[in-house]
Amino acid sequence: MIFEDKRNLLELYNAISGKHYKDPELLEINTLENAIYMTVKNDVSFVIDARLSLYEHQSTYSPNLPLRFLLYIASEYSKLTKEDNLYGTKKVQIPPPQFIIFYNGEQEEPERKILRLSDLYCQGETGGTEEEAFGLELQALMLNINKGYNEKLMEACSTLKDYTEYTDRIRRYSHEMPLEEAVERAITECIQEGILREFLLKNRAEAKYMSIFEYDQEKHMRMEREQHFEEGRIAGEEGLLFSLIQKKLAKGKRIPEIAEELETDEDTIRNVIEKKQKKNTEI
Repeated sequence: MIFEDKRNLLELYNAISGKHYKDPELLEINTLENAIYMTVKNDVSFVIDARLSLYEHQSTYSPNLPLRFLLYIASEYSKLTKEDNLYGTKKVQIPPPQFIIFYNGEQEEPERKILRLSDLYCQGETGGTEEEAFGLELQALMLNINKGYNEKLMEACSTLKDYTEYTDRIRRYSHEMPLEEAVERAITECIQEGILREFLLKNRAEAKYMSIFEYDQEKHMRMEREQHFEEGRIAGEEGLLFSLIQKKLAKGKRIPEIAEELETDEDTIRNVIEKKQKKNTEI
């Protein structure tokens, strides 16, 4: 929402590129609204300086961004060349792409990190080599925009610095009070202190709703990961226990003996056996 404003977007582009453009109308925004691949929608894409820039914001780290960028750029190039003869002998000119990820999740990440499409390729049994050339590569630069990171970038783009301060306050306050109160406090303070003041005054209700949604989603995804990890841990422990039980059963030992040797109770041994047998029956 913030960088849909061309003035803010141009400020951000200048900070990233080191350029000094003054006229926001030089930006040609072509963000995907309805993509051709399912419900894919990118955050911001635009053309300036004969370059196609695609920006994504992530509060949860994902190694799959290069693949998503590939889908975005294919759709963008399809739009840009729809009037050109791709089967002709004349070279079709396309703007070179730049892929930037703005990351402000809670998982620890470096200031700058390169994500590559080739990192997602299946390497086969022998694996790949560093010298191997892939027929298709895509590199995306991930910038950590949490407070205390990439300070030179923040100084060059005050809007991004303000956004970082705003989100940092919500995260800190949400540890002390209900999320809705944390967002309301952050918005009120930022308006009073001139942080994103114009944007928050104009879009207060929307900003509040989106911030609550964003942090609820982030919390939900974190809890989902923790739940899956715990389920995996339990499944792993049960798998190991069943393997030991199987070996002892093969030696003709009975459940009371097995329970004593594994230092657990008989009910646990029976439950693991029954659960494994039920799973095998379902399969």
